[in-house]
Amino acid sequence: MVERKKNNRIILLVKSDIIKELKKKHPNLKSSQIESILDIIFDTISKNLIVNKSVEIRDFCRFSIRTTKPKHNARDPRTGSIIYVPSKKKVFFKMSKHLKEEINKES
Repeated sequence: MVERKKNNRIILLVKSDIIKELKKKHPNLKSSQIESILDIIFDTISKNLIVNKSVEIRDFCRFSIRTTKPKHNARDPRTGSIIYVPSKKKVFFKMSKHLKEEINKES
């Protein structure tokens, strides 16, 4: 696994790191092919979420859309005046039981 560190803290794993890891495991594929495959996967997930369809990747996670309720009496922190906050859609990530067990496994 590729680790990027900054001030002794691990930071995000980015798309280019994923491409490098897949290239190591599948040297017969070109990096551009791997990038195209990843783009297709991410685009498919995004398109399904846009139309309110959940996406489930077995043994990994489930992405779904949740709608927040509108708030009629929220306050603006700068002025203290009451403002209306409309409902919004948010992406919800739920990890699978398998992933949860892997993360919490004692080494």
